[in-house]
Parts: sequence; C-alpha cells; structure tokens
Amino acid sequence: MFGIFWWVRQTILVLFGFLFLGFGILMLISAYKLKDPYSFIMAFFASNLMILISATLVLGFVLRMVKVYRLSRDNES
Repeated sequence: MFGIFWWVRQTILVLFGFLFLGFGILMLISAYKLKDPYSFIMAFFASNLMILISATLVLGFVLRMVKVYRLSRDNES
C-alpha cells in the first residue's frame, strides 16, 4: 500500500521536526540570557511558537506513521 519512499519521506519529516524543536529549545534558553526586555519578549514568544509548531508536526507525522503501520499490518493478516 505505502512504499518505502513514503516511509523514508515521513522519517525525514520527523527528523526535521525534531531539528526545529531542538533549535526552538536552544532559542528559548538563549532568550533568558538577553538583557533587553523587548528582545527577550520577542525571542521568548518566537521560540515558543517554533516549539509548538514543531512538536505538533512531529506528533502528526508519528501518528500518521502508526496509523499506516497498523493498517498495513491488518491488511497482511
């Protein structure tokens, strides 16, 4: 039903999602080192938005992979 290319593509998307999630966490940590309140607020909210979007995408890709795996396993039985 779903070929190897689909699985590779989903795995790459999950890895990119984790990459941006890690970058968002690093950006959040570095936001707390800023002295200017305006820069802190902007970096804080930008990093939280990046973390939220990345975590949502990773969760969606993983749930899609689990769903397809269960469907393919049931079709083989």
